[in-house]
Amino acid sequence: VIPFFMLNIWTNNGLNESINISNIMLARYFLCAFFVRQFSVVWVVFTFEEDALLGKISPYLIQPIHPFFRYFAQHLAEQITRFPFALIIAFFFFIFNPDSFWMPSIGIIFISLISTFFSFLIQFLIQSIIACFCFWTEKASSLEKLIFIPTLFLSGLLAPVESFPEYIKSWIYFTPFPYLIDFPARLLSENNVNIFPGLFIQIIWIIIFFIIFINVWNQGSKKFTAMGL
Repeated sequence: VIPFFMLNIWTNNGLNESINISNIMLARYFLCAFFVRQFSVVWVVFTFEEDALLGKISPYLIQPIHPFFRYFAQHLAEQITRFPFALIIAFFFFIFNPDSFWMPSIGIIFISLISTFFSFLIQFLIQSIIACFCFWTEKASSLEKLIFIPTLFLSGLLAPVESFPEYIKSWIYFTPFPYLIDFPARLLSENNVNIFPGLFIQIIWIIIFFIIFINVWNQGSKKFTAMGL
């Protein structure tokens, strides 16, 4: 619900006037940020850490599929169950904010779904890399907290990235953070956004993090010697 709290802060204090965004477009942005967050949130590092401590990883390693496919499927299954509840929240949102109601085109919805899925893949790979450090330490989740802070402030969850000072915007788009929430949310809310360059950069980050994940996994799994249950 963080996007709704931030919407209240922005609109009640007139902060949107400083960045030339109307209340309606700001409301649409934070609603879309809520949707993107619901379908891109990842918790694999905590699940993997618990399984590693309990010795559940050992039987996973001898199965014919990669262990992280199990966690990937779990995430997708929960996202499906979230969808009806997200629609209910959107319904009440438009009741209280009827002026902000809009219906994106089919093309925009389709591209936004792709972008949101890419956002999920980026976050899943980042957390999977951190989860692999369970092979070296018992508290890899502590490392995740270091990533959570820049993700919270730079992803667009608290504010649209376009509202940031110029000296921040000059380098932030070279990081993966704006493409986690801000880019797909602006795309779905039909704010001005460069669609194909944004999707291309998301794909680049997916490839980069996938290569890093494979290397960290290969090195870590060689060290794993725990007994299974």
